[in-house]
Amino acid sequence: MVGLTAWSLTGAALILLLLPPSLEDCAHIRVSTPIVRLGDPVTASCTINQTCSSLGPESQIVWKLEAELQPGGKQQHLPNGAQESTITLPHLNHPRALLSCCLLWRGSLQILDQAELQAGYPPVVPSNLSCLMNLTTNSLFCQWEPGPDSYLSTSFTLKSFKSRENCQTPMGSIPDCMAEDRQSHCSIPRKHLQLYQYMGIWVQAKNALGTSKSSQLCLSPIDVVKLEPPTLGALYPSPRKDPPQPECLQLHWETWKPSLYMEQKCELRHQPQLGEAHWTVVSPLPSTVPGYELCGLLPSTVYILQIRCIRWPLPGYWSNWSPILKLVTGQQAPTVRLDTWWRQRQRDPRTVDMQLLWKPVPLQENSRQIQGYLVSWQPLNQSREARVLCNTTKLTCTFSLPSEVREVVLVAYNTGGTSPPTRVVFLENRGPPLTGLHTVARDPHSLWVGWDLPIPQPQGYVIEWGLGPHLHGDNNKTWRLEHNGSITGTLLQENIRPFQLCEITVTSLYQDAVGPSQNIYAYSLEMAPSHAPELQLKHIGSTWAQLEWTPHTPELGESPLTNYAIFWTNAQDQSFSTILNASSHDFVLHGLEPASLYHVRLMAASQAWTINSTSLTLITLASEDSLMHILLGLIGLLFLFICLCAVSCFCCRPSRKNPLWPSIPDPAHSSLGSWVPVIKAEEIFQLPRLRDPVMPPITKITVLEEEENKPEPWESNDDSGNYNLPTLAPGLCTPG
Repeated sequence: MVGLTAWSLTGAALILLLLPPSLEDCAHIRVSTPIVRLGDPVTASCTINQTCSSLGPESQIVWKLEAELQPGGKQQHLPNGAQESTITLPHLNHPRALLSCCLLWRGSLQILDQAELQAGYPPVVPSNLSCLMNLTTNSLFCQWEPGPDSYLSTSFTLKSFKSRENCQTPMGSIPDCMAEDRQSHCSIPRKHLQLYQYMGIWVQAKNALGTSKSSQLCLSPIDVVKLEPPTLGALYPSPRKDPPQPECLQLHWETWKPSLYMEQKCELRHQPQLGEAHWTVVSPLPSTVPGYELCGLLPSTVYILQIRCIRWPLPGYWSNWSPILKLVTGQQAPTVRLDTWWRQRQRDPRTVDMQLLWKPVPLQENSRQIQGYLVSWQPLNQSREARVLCNTTKLTCTFSLPSEVREVVLVAYNTGGTSPPTRVVFLENRGPPLTGLHTVARDPHSLWVGWDLPIPQPQGYVIEWGLGPHLHGDNNKTWRLEHNGSITGTLLQENIRPFQLCEITVTSLYQDAVGPSQNIYAYSLEMAPSHAPELQLKHIGSTWAQLEWTPHTPELGESPLTNYAIFWTNAQDQSFSTILNASSHDFVLHGLEPASLYHVRLMAASQAWTINSTSLTLITLASEDSLMHILLGLIGLLFLFICLCAVSCFCCRPSRKNPLWPSIPDPAHSSLGSWVPVIKAEEIFQLPRLRDPVMPPITKITVLEEEENKPEPWESNDDSGNYNLPTLAPGLCTPG
């Protein structure tokens, strides 16, 4: 491996020694044209000098366009000893590309020379040439549209000459104006112009592939003057004059000083400072005015105003719009209808506390600006001025009045004046009441309240509603005045909250009286009851069962119960049910089967929800016949048991003469019979007691063989019930 590395380094050193000092000096590229139309062919040749012929005839010239090798190069040896390669690129599709001539010699590629190629299009004819005379910069400013990019460096020159009216014959040259790079406008200074002399103007575009020029303009610089906008301001009237009307604004403007001696016309535009308002243009207006009154506006409204001017009647250009001016129109007296309602409380026999409520209803779109309200009344003994009871910005007022006063006056006011007075008459409560008051929840935030149409028909209704009953007092109630007395219901959409009990009050209004107020409570959205009543068994029989439960009191926001449903199922999965009203608290199930198992469940229901109680399991009692049969059966079983016990005791007594079964072995099959001595009748053989402590224990028992010739059966002749045992042979049982 070390030898290989040493040989590579040696070979590289020899190649470097054989190569000339600089291969770039050996070759030269010649291109047919360095700039062509995009897509056209390009021909290039690369010549290697004879000074580099020592590279050897095996060296090869290779062409590269950017980083890609290009085939098709033709290599030849010239008579002077040089080498030459020629290549033709059929299509040059790159706006800028680098063509390289390289040498492939002994496996390495060396760049000999490079040439830059460019491709593009001839310049497009400039269009939309326009010029205007700017008196601020004191120059003729011209601009144009250059068109699409030609991919080549293009210069634009504004050319012009002085001429007569038709601009056909030049009468004097004007220096050209060269546009800066990538700019499409140029200005001719005032010193090269004559304001009232015509001139021809055009734009010339030039690049390496050609030249184009725009159409020619023929104009007089004074005819293309663009003025500067006037200065717009507000004109404040003097204290001696009456203030302007609320729908008017006083304006004035000053003309731009360089155009003072030019006749002009102007136009004014304005719009209210609202969401999507449109401009309103007022034209024509004189260029200089001492004052101008703009009317037909909305009172108490902020307006945006601008003005611009143009030379008139001679040609020219409109100036830009002036800077924005904001002004506020004045106020006018409120034009509103005041709907009123009241609540009263008798403080003492001579004084009444009144709470007056009102709502302003604008009669015009622009009459909503109200600064306050005045409530006043005229005492009977005073005829000069009314006594002010309230001066407030709120929509309610509380005051005290003598019992005999039944009328007050209410007005709305602002800086523009007062609204027409609203006469409030406190009517007596002697009208017929409403009937059939009911509510329906439309959605969680609205309630429909309806009623039956009274006779006679009222002139209107007052509807009050709020959280109830009396959770926040009467001051937080919402109210509405309905002027149509023929309606039988209305939709309430304000101050309605889900799960909150709402108290609604409806009062009918007649010409000279009011009806008594009618109340109703409702929910727009109700919660389900937290739990159903617990079902309990009170009494039960063979075919009936009495159930009871404690009704649940609904909490605030819960739906009140409307009914109960009881379901019961027997052991055969047969289901039964019944519906009860919400006032029920017990129920008796009839038609049950005696001695049967039942599952009972109670369901509580409201208008919006249902909830089940826990299940109750019960067993009915047996019927009376069944009880008698069961009792007789038990008595019979008891009697049979007693009999069996008696028979058992009787049969097991030892004093019986003839037992039912032998209690000792048959002596006929034993040899003991020949051993037993004859016992006299008067002798009684008595066995010692098993637990006699005097008797010694038996230690040995000898069983004799049976003698076939002397069988003797066991017989008992004792009437006393004792068995006549055979006599034991002496020595058979000996104490140990």
